[in-house]
Amino acid sequence: MVKYKDETLDRTFAALSDPTRRALLARLGERDSLSVSELAAPFPISLPAIMKHLDVLSDAGLIVREKSGRTVACRLTAKPMEQAMNWLNRYAQFWSDNLDRLAAFVEEDPWPTQPLAPISVPPNAQASRSRAGSVRGRKKSTLPGRKPSS
Repeated sequence: MVKYKDETLDRTFAALSDPTRRALLARLGERDSLSVSELAAPFPISLPAIMKHLDVLSDAGLIVREKSGRTVACRLTAKPMEQAMNWLNRYAQFWSDNLDRLAAFVEEDPWPTQPLAPISVPPNAQASRSRAGSVRGRKKSTLPGRKPSS
């Protein structure tokens, strides 16, 4: 297995792997900043659970939390997502190029428009040896510790 040294990218994808965290990011994408309680409002999970999700997002650098008095506001940060998009775009370009080459290959050689004539097989033809069965016959299974009967 290949090990990459890009821990930031690993943390970003690990944070994005959870649907609740993706939903939290989507909510933050709709507004500049939201308090933790505003973020947590539509979710059917406890506030401590939301706080743990926010910790993961914060550790990955995807959000920044700012405390103002007793209110903690969260906002998105772009850098980790930008790095993830750059990584994904390299592979998107690779697959796009390969699929373009495949399309050109398929379009280059036109397919026959008329169906092929069926192959006629004589009625007394035998199957090939591989389909005719083994000359030795089938091996019979026995219980462990017993000798097969001959």
